[in-house]
Parts: sequence; C-alpha cells; structure tokens
Amino acid sequence: MSRYVFKVPDLGEGTVSSEIVAWRAKVGDVVREDDPLVEMSTEKAVVEVPAPVGGRIVALNGGPGDVVAVGAELVVFETEAGAGGAEQPAAAPAKAAPAAKSATVTPIASATGVAGAHEAAGGAQRRLMASPATRRRAREAGINLAAVPGSGPGGRIERGDLESVLGGATRALSTAPAPSGRAPRTGVEEVKIIGVRRVIAERMSAAKRNIPHFSYVEEIDVTELEALRSHLNSRLAKGAAGYTYLPFLVAALVRVLEEFPQCNALYDAERNVVLRHAAVHVGVATQTPDGLKVPVVRHAESLGLGALAAEIRRVADAARSGKATRAELGGSTITVTSLGKLGGIVSTPVINSPEVAIIGVNKAIERPVVRAGAVAIRRIMNLSSSFDHRFVDGFDAAAMVQALKERLEHPATIFIDE
Repeated sequence: MSRYVFKVPDLGEGTVSSEIVAWRAKVGDVVREDDPLVEMSTEKAVVEVPAPVGGRIVALNGGPGDVVAVGAELVVFETEAGAGGAEQPAAAPAKAAPAAKSATVTPIASATGVAGAHEAAGGAQRRLMASPATRRRAREAGINLAAVPGSGPGGRIERGDLESVLGGATRALSTAPAPSGRAPRTGVEEVKIIGVRRVIAERMSAAKRNIPHFSYVEEIDVTELEALRSHLNSRLAKGAAGYTYLPFLVAALVRVLEEFPQCNALYDAERNVVLRHAAVHVGVATQTPDGLKVPVVRHAESLGLGALAAEIRRVADAARSGKATRAELGGSTITVTSLGKLGGIVSTPVINSPEVAIIGVNKAIERPVVRAGAVAIRRIMNLSSSFDHRFVDGFDAAAMVQALKERLEHPATIFIDE
C-alpha cells in the first residue's frame, strides 16, 4: 500500500484559493478514480472535483466554508502500489492540472451543475445524478436519493422528483391527529454562508461599502402602456408567452441612454476610469433557487420588442434552471430589477458593481389620481432607481428617469426615431 496526497488544484483563471462547498466522500470511503470527491467554489464557478486516483480516504483537510490555498493538502488516499499511475509522497507536488481539467464546472451564478455519486442499490453500483442543491435538500429531509426515481436525462434526479417524494411523506404525516392548541416552537437552525450565497453576500457588502448610492423614485402612469401590452398579447398565438412590462422598459431604456451615456457605464477602480459603453448590455436580476443571478441581454439596443421579450425570457429561464453560461452571467452595463407582483411601492436596489446605475420596477396597481381637475382611475407604477453618486449627478439621474417616464407614459415614442 502507498499514500497519495491530493492538493488543491488551480481551478482556472489564476485562482489562488478555493472554498470547500461540500464533500462528496468521507474518511474511510473507498472511491474509484474520477468518482465525485468535493465541490469547490471560486469567485466565478462551482467546480466538482473528481478523485485523481482510486483508493481509501484516510484524511480530509477542511470543511464546508473553509477557504484553502492552491497547492495545500486536501485529501490523503491509501492506494495500492502503483495506483494512479505513480505513487505521490506527501511532499511532492500534487497532480492538480489533470484533476482540474476533468472537473465539472458550473457558473457561480447558477451553481447547479450535475453532481454524481456511486451508491449501492440491490447489491449493484449505479451512478446517481442530481444537482448539489437537490442533494443538500435530500440530506436535510433525511431522504435517501437511491430511493428517488429520476425523470431527467440518464435518470438524473430533478428537483421535482425529490419534491414528489417529500410531498408523499408530508401527506402521510398529515393523517396523524393534530394536537390541541399551538405548541411552542424551539430550536435554532444554523445555516453556514458558503458557495453562491457567500459570493452574493460579499458582492452586496462591497457594493454598499464602496459605492455612495443615490436613490430616486418616480411615479409612472402606465395606463396607455398597459393598453398597448394587452392589445399585443391579444394578438399572440394561443399558448404563446405574453409580453410583460420588462421588454417595454428595456426598449425605452436603450433609447434614453443615448442621451445619458454616463448611466450606461462601468467604473474601473484599478485604473480610476469610467468606461461609457455604446452597446447596452442589460442585466436582468433574476431570483433562482440558488439566489439572485443577473443574466445578460446583450446588445439590447439592436433588438426589436419581440426579440427583447424572447431574449429576456431565455436568459432568465437559463439562470433559473442553472443552464446559463459564464458569458451569459457577466458583462452587463446596466441592470434592471423587478419583483413583479411582489414589487411593493418603493425599493432601494443595490447597484450591480462595477455598473453605476440600476433601474428598479415596482408593482403596477390601479389608483385614483387627479387629471384635469377630475378624479380618474389610472394604472400607476413606481420606478425606484439607484445611481453611483461619484459619477452620476443627482440632476442627471433625475433627468434620465424623467425621460424614461416620458416614453413609458407615451409608449408610441419608444418606437419613433427622433
């Protein structure tokens, strides 16, 4: 027998350290070469690192949430002599590059790449495929994934497959007699901030700490816009996805930014330079099971209304399903954020650094307003926008939002070349 020390590999793009998200094996386990070993997170990706050799695990260094340097000892294996191609003494450099090349990489904003593990079922080995989030949910619920039939490609266990099993368990419990009165609840759940949630927390903290936010809220009368939206939706084929307010907002925004290029910009802190972009790459803040992601609609200025609506749906769906690529999750020049029906009256969105502006959409509701001395029922929606006050003056921010208001309240102007 011999010992093989596996060290933290360079996971790409010059990373100097990685965070342990979850172990896929434990001390004492006998694994085969390329079996899932550990999930590790960098600033841009969650990587499933496979075992570089087959053997028994005798030591794991670090736990979920620990950040370890590239080249640090990660796992010690006990292998048969000659396993893995060559014995590797503890002091020798680990074979990091092959492990990194064979790892499964998932963009950080999606963090739901397929994870696989070999588990016994009826005495035979079969490979279970499920996302890290699904595995975590199963562990928390005490469900053995080997007992969950998978409906995805190759038998992959989807989130809905697990929820169906959990739903059956819940229904079984619901048949038990309910206790009289309300029992007090006890216990505290500790949730370690790791992986995607840690990156979100760090980026939000950095944005609020480093950017002097200036928020501006304006009331928009979208009655005419709603009439146009309803008319266009009535002409769509049965079953086709209808228009939301977002494509109209983005279409108006790209026109307005021609007059206010200082709002379609990125701040390069290292060079102390503001980069004003001619292209409008719109980030669409999207809530997903793994947290907030910002997929990007590229060159929104070149797309018509229908193409904008289709592309917004496509990138948002890709982000929610974990299929968005790295390119689709970066490179925005300005971001729009909307909580739809949960949008509230006013919000103060956090700027998506290094951008200098974010446009927030609140819910549209019918309200009584005074028009020409008479009370009328109109559909009203607030825009809550934030700007980097270092580079966007209050006057310019207000003027930009007022120009956006003008186009949204008279939607025909969105499509007229002036």
